[in-house]
Amino acid sequence: MLKGQPDDRGLYFPSSVPYITELFLQDLHERHHPEIAFDLMWPYVGGDMPDDVLYKICESINFDFPLVAITDRISALELFHGPTLAFKDVGARFMSGCLQHFAKDRLEKTLVIVATSGDTGGAVAAGFHNVNGVEVVILYPKGKVSRIQELQLTTLGGNVTALEVDGNFDDCQALAKKALADPELQKRVHLTSANSINIARWLPQQIYYFFGYEQLNGGDSPVFAVPSGNFGNLAAGLLAQASGLPIKKFIAACNANDVVPEFMRTGDYSPKASVATLSNAMDVGDPSNFVRILEIFAYDINLLKKTVEAVSVSDETTAATLRDVYDKTGYVLDPHGAVAYRALADDLEKHPLHRGIFLETAHPVKFDSVETILGEKIAVPANVRELFDKPKESIEMDVNYNDLKDLLLAKI
Repeated sequence: MLKGQPDDRGLYFPSSVPYITELFLQDLHERHHPEIAFDLMWPYVGGDMPDDVLYKICESINFDFPLVAITDRISALELFHGPTLAFKDVGARFMSGCLQHFAKDRLEKTLVIVATSGDTGGAVAAGFHNVNGVEVVILYPKGKVSRIQELQLTTLGGNVTALEVDGNFDDCQALAKKALADPELQKRVHLTSANSINIARWLPQQIYYFFGYEQLNGGDSPVFAVPSGNFGNLAAGLLAQASGLPIKKFIAACNANDVVPEFMRTGDYSPKASVATLSNAMDVGDPSNFVRILEIFAYDINLLKKTVEAVSVSDETTAATLRDVYDKTGYVLDPHGAVAYRALADDLEKHPLHRGIFLETAHPVKFDSVETILGEKIAVPANVRELFDKPKESIEMDVNYNDLKDLLLAKI
């Protein structure tokens, strides 16, 4: 966690995957969420920190994760009830708690760098704001995040610096990865990442799959449809399945950035420049976490295809799904949830006995397009309304690594 990324610029992965017991699944209904989270994370963390510290960290993500029925066969697992209204609050708060514990006795300052396509930056900014001994630098693509997402990135100040990059998310991610691998920087500053490339950001995301399963009323194992951009969320769900959570299959629901759907169709993995869509947090042309998915399946593509399907949903279909679901049920999807809903609904039409859960990864108010598409005002939560009165603080920069390096060195 403290290193963020290995020297070979790959990703850390557990040396072994713990397996849950049948009794653990049977007792889910009887237990509080922090207890479930503690037991799931202990095999990865236990022994490296006191149990009471780990439990307190798990308590910090004790917000609601309701499973909301949309139709008789489709439910939404709402992951947006945390402080920044996005599923990234889970991993960001877990990692923040771990970093505070492990870095408390270090003399040098810890510098956390993160690239964001929308929600990661806000969650990390909130999770690490005013943490002693930690500076946070967030890179986000200029003009490619929503108004509320940008406010969550740029209004905290203090130990949080927002860099407004004249490029796309892949540019931001490449800059962050280059900094993490820079030997000169490593000698001069303790640098780590808070993107899902960091194992402490990624591992806790499996927890809410158990929370969703716990709320089902018996029946067959569900299909999970996961909005997929950088593929950390899906990789965490697959890790939960590998640990013993009964999930029938996964659908990787992508937007026009279809590198993985094309790979699943052709066997050719060809990263390409990302394109802007309504579901902006999924605008990733070279998803970092897909290699973790391959690792889970021991790089056996045929085995992967038995568990995961990948589809691409256009902006036109996304908007039509938003309108259709709202008109028929009154439920307001966000664009990412709409992509997953559409992929799931299409799949269930082919399998009439299946039921499914899609992940609603962020509150619809965070996306400017939702009100335009629906022609309806979305109620703004109080903790978002207060952002409108705060001044924006950001530093504009080109896609230039030397500029980023100079800024990071100035933080020492």
